[in-house]
Amino acid sequence: MSTRIAGQFGGAPYKYFGDWTDRIAKGELPTSKPQRPQGVERNIAVTSWEWSTEKHYLHDLIASDRRNPTVNAYGLLYGSPEYSTDNMPVLNPKTHSVSIYKLPVRDAEMPESLGPGHAAALQPMQPAAYWGEEKIWDTRANNHNAMFDKQGRLWMAANIRGLDNPAFCKKGFNHPSAKVFSLERSSRQVSMLDPKTGKYTFIDTCFGTHHPQFGYDANETLWLSGTGQVAGWINTKLFEETGDAARAQGWLPFVLDLNGNGKRDEYVEPNQPAEPGKDKRIVPGSGPYAVMPNPADGSIWYSVGVFGGSPGFLRFDPVTGLSEIFNLPERGIGIRGADIDKDGVAWGSLSNGHLGSFDRRKCKAPLNGPEATGNHCPEGWAFYRYPGPGFEGFEYNSAEASYYTWVDHHNTFGLGANVPISTANLNDGFVALKDGKMVMIRIPYPMGFYDKGFDGRIDDPKAGWKGAACGAPMVIARRG
Repeated sequence: MSTRIAGQFGGAPYKYFGDWTDRIAKGELPTSKPQRPQGVERNIAVTSWEWSTEKHYLHDLIASDRRNPTVNAYGLLYGSPEYSTDNMPVLNPKTHSVSIYKLPVRDAEMPESLGPGHAAALQPMQPAAYWGEEKIWDTRANNHNAMFDKQGRLWMAANIRGLDNPAFCKKGFNHPSAKVFSLERSSRQVSMLDPKTGKYTFIDTCFGTHHPQFGYDANETLWLSGTGQVAGWINTKLFEETGDAARAQGWLPFVLDLNGNGKRDEYVEPNQPAEPGKDKRIVPGSGPYAVMPNPADGSIWYSVGVFGGSPGFLRFDPVTGLSEIFNLPERGIGIRGADIDKDGVAWGSLSNGHLGSFDRRKCKAPLNGPEATGNHCPEGWAFYRYPGPGFEGFEYNSAEASYYTWVDHHNTFGLGANVPISTANLNDGFVALKDGKMVMIRIPYPMGFYDKGFDGRIDDPKAGWKGAACGAPMVIARRG
């Protein structure tokens, strides 16, 4: 944050933040007053737990398998403390008790995973107002996000070693994926925890990891984001049968079918002009951020260009190894967290204060060939304005800065199946799109509620919605 404000923006935001606080001190009130909850917005029961420490934060939590939301019914909730600590908090929502699981790493000599250049430096840049010079973060495992499989095991995007990849990932080795596109370094890998046995398994991946999501195929394929220039996956069925992480994983570069023949052929590089008969490799900006296996056709979707490059959605076909890119129209500005519904429509939180959707079925132009390079399907996009005022002079956009969007496939929240729900980080809650209308769910406490996403679980399918945190369907918001 400081790097962007002081460097990229030349310090200008400091001036406007100062002006804003001065006006507040003089008694200025917001020009727009939020509405009180209406209708179903009033039907909310909130249970809140403190389950980490004052020195640490949680980036994510997991409660169930998003494909089978009765997995881990009434069970423990697992937090992902990311850069702050290796002490993973585990919450029992029935007894309101918290335990700690110390996340290990395979390489006992590996350094801390704080940076530089990302969320934290190895040492404090200057004394903090409250903590002084105390160094309060110390992670090595850097567990960013976890997902349950159908057996109730956690698969985590977490470090197991330093940056240098094993030999089989690199150029000159015989791994099928390395022959196509070798990888020298990865910043996170994968770990698996079986809560029933306590067994913790390291899975060394050549590609980096950020968000894991299970596909809908017979191999129980785990797809990852944070993979950089490639699509990366683990055949978890094969891994269980063999214990061979190298054999069970694969990756492929993102290649557009520029010659239009439906096959992945020899390609030109991103910085090279198109050549007749060849495809083209692309680097989708800062790479895959959200990863979304499509339950409708088995394709894998990503939100891309979140931290740089052209924002939008990228589709990867595991059968052909080909990709399609769909750039966000200019009015959308940028994209962050995203999900896909059961019909294959992708939904994402946009920088212009809108929920955006993309429906590939609406595309009129060919989806491959020389013109299918990102801007060929503007008709696939739709925009839904988030609640809240806009910035002065830009009232057609909401000032809402949503972090992530999640689709409730199984009606765990009670608004219906296939309903997209976004974090509403400047509205102190979250917001759902139901029948074309925004439903604003405000969380009145704690003050300044800020969630990073959701997970849905059904403890008792017969209980119905009773407003209870356990024993009924529920959506759990992640604090971060």
